[in-house]
Amino acid sequence: MPLTFEPTDIPDVLRVVPKVFADPRGFLMETFKESEFAAAGIGFRAVQENHSRSTQGTLRGLHYQREPKAQGKLVRVIVGEIFDVAVDIRPGSPTFGKWVGEWLSAANRTALYVPPGFAHGFCVTSAEAEVIYKTTEEYAPDHEGGIAWNDPALQIAWPIASPTLSPRDERWPPLAR
Repeated sequence: MPLTFEPTDIPDVLRVVPKVFADPRGFLMETFKESEFAAAGIGFRAVQENHSRSTQGTLRGLHYQREPKAQGKLVRVIVGEIFDVAVDIRPGSPTFGKWVGEWLSAANRTALYVPPGFAHGFCVTSAEAEVIYKTTEEYAPDHEGGIAWNDPALQIAWPIASPTLSPRDERWPPLAR
């Protein structure tokens, strides 16, 4: 199998580790294969792919889309390093309000699968980072929402204390409980 799926502290959020085929010319790896996701019990059909570039200290998030346009995401880094966070916002979930964080980088080549029903965000810890992520739903502004990156109830251990935020990300409310 070219992809290995490893559970995080929230079992529905998975590290996706590719098998890397390297030789003196460079490397090749499969970063997504629908049949392997299906074999792992993950129904992931990508309908949109986004690519962002951010400078050190930037924090993007925490973003989500409400039903019926809730997005699953497959996030990976092609330049630099980020601390990537998923927060469970599924009502009735035993892990509601809990978060997991993973270091994703061009060097470790690990991706993170964030299922629908989670808020997602990341902060850039390298000089710059380029992030590519596939989504299971197209961007739907009428269904988007967000949570304050520094919501005291979540206690996310971000690796930076004073991030650079967009005006929109500065205004998100705390998670409603």
